Amino acid sequence: MAKREKTSFFGKIMGGNVTDDMPVMIPVSQEQEEDLEAEELAVEDDADEQEMMVEEETMVEAPKQAAKESNEEWLNDFEGQLNIDMYQTKDNVIIKSTIAGVRPEDIDITVANDMVTIKGSRRKDEVINTDDYFYQECYWGNFSRSVIIPVDIESEEIEADLKDGILTVIIPKAAKAKTKKVKVKGL
Repeated sequence: MAKREKTSFFGKIMGGNVTDDMPVMIPVSQEQEEDLEAEELAVEDDADEQEMMVEEETMVEAPKQAAKESNEEWLNDFEGQLNIDMYQTKDNVIIKSTIAGVRPEDIDITVANDMVTIKGSRRKDEVINTDDYFYQECYWGNFSRSVIIPVDIESEEIEADLKDGILTVIIPKAAKAKTKKVKVKGL
């Protein structure tokens, strides 16, 4: 039995014997051709963009997976920055920071010239599987903060106190740095 070719709609219009599985050349204007090319490029761009998104997801997921596999060892090299308030009074420079969960013996304060460095460590009491967290926003591990004191200080007389999770460092100003009012006399 011979295969009978079915004439397509365009074949009937064009007067040829064109089948459905044959490509049909339809005359188009220059504007329509540009639109078709733009659509083809958009489809290619979408495919490229999807491929890039998959690569980005892989790049994001790889460190997460590596962190889980290494029990988050990469965090051990990271040191958090301690948030502070620093202000002055007439006689002192005061540094305050909220460091709840840190014991006084886990805090180290050093002074070198005009720079004060506060270092410490906040440790977890328990081990929790990463998959069991709903939120994990608290910082655990080593932290530090170095600040330059903008006035001359008496580094031998610095005091520090940890009360209710707030560290207060009191740094006395040097005698020459204290503000003194001078009264102007008239002649």
